[in-house]
Amino acid sequence: MTGSVARGIIGLMSGPYVIRGSVALPEAELVWRFSRSSGPGGQHVNTSDSQVELRFDLHRTQALPPVWKERALERLAGRLVDGVLSVRASEHRSQWRNRETAAVRLAALLAEATAPPPKPRRKSRIPRGINERRLREKKQRGDTKRGRSGRDWT
Repeated sequence: MTGSVARGIIGLMSGPYVIRGSVALPEAELVWRFSRSSGPGGQHVNTSDSQVELRFDLHRTQALPPVWKERALERLAGRLVDGVLSVRASEHRSQWRNRETAAVRLAALLAEATAPPPKPRRKSRIPRGINERRLREKKQRGDTKRGRSGRDWT
């Protein structure tokens, strides 16, 4: 691939990948690895490295605020290998589209992992009037049913 073609392809990539607000994935901290993708694709697939693996060192990054970093490390602990988050993409036949997919997937994963925890649910109290009405209607229904039998209940 010539220099101008490579610059053209990289120029087409829609970066930077924003996690949330003004925080984005730094291009310098992303590690790309390419390999041959499995599955159908004809002769072309045997010669092109279209599968993409994107790695981001979450443990050493300075791009995330400390609070976000702690949250992400805690929530993604099961996916991390030595503090490194890895995402694979091989859905498309083109390496460029797989790069886009992997970067977007990584940004979405980090956005979800760094999101603040939801506000705790406040327990609501049932108003006394509603509870009294429910009990009154329940008693009335019982009286109606009791009145259906042929026996004298007195």
